[in-house]
Amino acid sequence: MEVMIRMNNIILHPGIILILSGIIAALVPEKIRKIIMILGPAGAITAMLALDYGTVLTVPFINGIELMLVNVDRLSYVFGMVFSMMSLIGSVYALHNKGSLETTASLCYAGSSIGVTLAGDWLTLIFFWELMAASSLFLVWANRSEKAVKAGFRYLLVHMFGGNCLLIGIIFKVNGGDMLISNVTAVHDAAFWLILLGIAINAAIPPFHSWLTDAYPEANVTGSVFLSSFTTKVAVYCLIRMFAGTSFLIWFGVAMALYGALFAIMENDVRRLLSYHIISQVGFMVAGVGIGTPLALDGATAHAFSHILYKSLLFMGAGAIITATGINKINQLGGLAKKMPFVCVAFTVGAFSISGVPLFNGFISKSITVSAACEAGYPLAELLLLVASVGTFLHVVMKMLYFIFFGEDKGIEVKPLPKNMYVAMSIGSVLCILYGVFPDLLYRFLPYDFEYHPFTWDHIMQYVQLLVTGVVPFIMYLEHMEPLSKISLDTDWFYRKPFAALVRVISSLCVTVQIGLGAFFKSIYDGVRHASKNPLVFIGEHGITEYEGIESSKIAASSAASAISGTSADVIADNAEAVFDGDFAGNDIDGKLAAEIKEEAEERAFDNNQLDSADVYDPDKEREPIGDIMSVVIFTFIAAAAFIAAVFM
Repeated sequence: MEVMIRMNNIILHPGIILILSGIIAALVPEKIRKIIMILGPAGAITAMLALDYGTVLTVPFINGIELMLVNVDRLSYVFGMVFSMMSLIGSVYALHNKGSLETTASLCYAGSSIGVTLAGDWLTLIFFWELMAASSLFLVWANRSEKAVKAGFRYLLVHMFGGNCLLIGIIFKVNGGDMLISNVTAVHDAAFWLILLGIAINAAIPPFHSWLTDAYPEANVTGSVFLSSFTTKVAVYCLIRMFAGTSFLIWFGVAMALYGALFAIMENDVRRLLSYHIISQVGFMVAGVGIGTPLALDGATAHAFSHILYKSLLFMGAGAIITATGINKINQLGGLAKKMPFVCVAFTVGAFSISGVPLFNGFISKSITVSAACEAGYPLAELLLLVASVGTFLHVVMKMLYFIFFGEDKGIEVKPLPKNMYVAMSIGSVLCILYGVFPDLLYRFLPYDFEYHPFTWDHIMQYVQLLVTGVVPFIMYLEHMEPLSKISLDTDWFYRKPFAALVRVISSLCVTVQIGLGAFFKSIYDGVRHASKNPLVFIGEHGITEYEGIESSKIAASSAASAISGTSADVIADNAEAVFDGDFAGNDIDGKLAAEIKEEAEERAFDNNQLDSADVYDPDKEREPIGDIMSVVIFTFIAAAAFIAAVFM
């Protein structure tokens, strides 16, 4: 392997370019921020093109450890390239946004995703992995609605669990001397299962999938475009890199493909339906990883590449519809083909791509994966993946296209869209068609060399038959196909209901314990502090030596009374009482003097024969700072003694 270590590669790291662009975007005015939104992704694409296969960049860390920030091979290159392209398309689509939070989060999200794909060691991977999770969380929260906030917290909890599983697995690998990322299927030890679980959560493999359908529809329409493109595909990259050939993943992938298509039937929300089809399409990729042959891995890679393009296009179309109409329910839309013809065309391109219609990029990548299942001797997996393709065509092409664009016109007013949305959808549409018509443009980036010709008569007729199979039942049962306004719960029911109740119980218990311990330690602290301020008074108050306590009070009262220059304490007390009782009405003291006496009396209020005034000498006050110090010292000593006893005894 050719190794090239160049200092300027740190600057030209595509992921770091995007992350720095996101940070800068948060600090500059809006006009400059829009320029950065274009220049940052353009710089990432340029940097990606400049990286050659075999490029390695290492930086020193601690204890002689070196981090491999960049390790370019054909697999990392193709994912890094499509992520860079998507960062540009998504930024163009979001160019009209005025808030800086979403811009920063989206660029950091894209940059950290590239960082994961280019990482050569476990520590670099987990760093960018966690940064990716954090930045995507803020994309959800950028909507600032109550639903988005709650969905974001659920998203956070799920990904914290997955990230911790991955981290523990990585710690096991590093402690075992494996610093560099590699295939981990040789030994099914604890590290294997923990890393797999952490990645499976990000890949949205059931039952760890409902975070996706919960959070993605609650983000802004521009944020959803980014969210649909990175997290699950980064997980697919990691599965290809680490778990290629893990045979049980075939059936997890098949289950995902069917599961997503099945649950999409019940959905009425535009983006939630598309979110379920993310799960379905990722299932094709996971199945390819499980098959593990060069053709299957190329199919998984190609489908991830294609999926990023057509799924982002579908989310852009859905976002355009929501922006123009303010409606996200399919049964409330209709007749938009005449009012939004460009969006209709772009959405159709994305729908044909995801359904595997010939001459669109989804047809190419799906064909490779399905053919790989057949060649590897998994006819059942091949059949079920084809069935899932029928479901996708039925829901996305027939259901969404018909009821949104060609169904009954419900008189919806359509607002004009920002021009940048049209530009982004145009780029996405062109790429979906380009890679569908000229698949060699994609083949040259795939990790393995293979020969595959998608435009054979058998392949084309197979998919035409499948598409017809979806059309016929739709037409026959058209009146029953319109989605209903209802709420459907998936496996998220478990953390919405029983898990939430468990958390509330545990939280209440912890709060109760906290309050009890706090009150206990406060009483100890207050007692020590009070005793240290004036031990004689403390002893007298607790009845140990009554005489000494009384005498100390008399001394304090005497000192306070004698400290008033020219004024008797008794006189002030009598005057104050007279003012408060209104007895000055018949006296030769005017109102001004009465007010002054009242003010003086209030300032010099009596409590237990002691005056609390700045003019009065108070022996307790002189001791107060010392008492506080003594209290802290004593309390610290007690706490330290308790800790030592608990640890060493």
